[in-house]
Amino acid sequence: MRASVLYPGGEMAVEERPVPDPGPGDVLIRVSAVGVCGSDAHYVRHGRIGNHVVDAPLILGHEAAGTIVAVGPGIAQSRIGRRVSIEPQTPDPTSSESRRGLYNLCPHMRFFATPPIDGALCEYVTIGASFAHDVPDTVSDDAAALCEPLSVGIAAIRKAAVGMGDSVLIAGAGPIGLMCAQVARAAGVTRIVISEPDPARRAAAGQFGATEIIEPGAPVSSVDAFVDASGVEAAVVAGISALRPAGRAVLVGMGADAMTLPVTVIQNREIVLTGVFRYANTWPTAISLITSGRVDLDAMVTGRFGLDDARAALDADRTPGSIKAVIYPGLSRSVSSSADRPASDTEKGRDT
Repeated sequence: MRASVLYPGGEMAVEERPVPDPGPGDVLIRVSAVGVCGSDAHYVRHGRIGNHVVDAPLILGHEAAGTIVAVGPGIAQSRIGRRVSIEPQTPDPTSSESRRGLYNLCPHMRFFATPPIDGALCEYVTIGASFAHDVPDTVSDDAAALCEPLSVGIAAIRKAAVGMGDSVLIAGAGPIGLMCAQVARAAGVTRIVISEPDPARRAAAGQFGATEIIEPGAPVSSVDAFVDASGVEAAVVAGISALRPAGRAVLVGMGADAMTLPVTVIQNREIVLTGVFRYANTWPTAISLITSGRVDLDAMVTGRFGLDDARAALDADRTPGSIKAVIYPGLSRSVSSSADRPASDTEKGRDT
């Protein structure tokens, strides 16, 4: 199979790799679409994220979808041919975190595109069968792949504990911020304030759930929850300060390892401050939100690329107005529109 491989130092090349064999309990998936995440670009540009260092060849990509083409021992043959969204993680089911249902915090996690584990920028991957989630024919390959960042938004809004009639301030109108806004709207939140410095992203925010769109530094007060999707210290401080007493602050964005926070505000208002690390038990909710039309992931795709143009896709976030880039491992070169993307297996079936 063809795979886009990142080397230490930031060089990328498309190479031939063996097609993996599905082990016991696994499925083999032909990858149809892979969303580009900021962490992928970070590995290319900086060679590391925290303690995870690219010190050997690595296949990036963890926002992925495809079709099951083979199964390992113990998995029913009836799953072959199913279109799936990939939850790109393999926790240790015996860890105490997994047994408590917090498998995203498993210390033995094997996560796609996190060194030394390869990701999905290739034609085939394997994953545990329970982490390959069936999607209906009404869900596009793009949307199925973007269940992964949508799951981050679901995890964040669950932590924020907001719902009908509540208010939330979201810092950052990048992909995760807009995912959070869409999930908040679906949950019944009626005031969704997005703070964003980039004019192009501010212009897009209203399409994805924002009821108020402001520039950083504009006054906001008495919101029920604050979600940071920027990783910027000034945004975190301003967001915490905007919370009502007993409000909740949820840190999602990756920024500095340490920040100076308004401790007096946190103490005197009894603010609940927490983080989000990936997700757990979110895919059924994500698929339900997509199929019901409560969130629109297809509209977030602003760039479509073939495997040979993976490096350009990873730099698409530097293009004004870009929201989400998607790579199609089955194509060599980039495509200009959704009409030019490869047809899903379901669409192929309709044409025959």
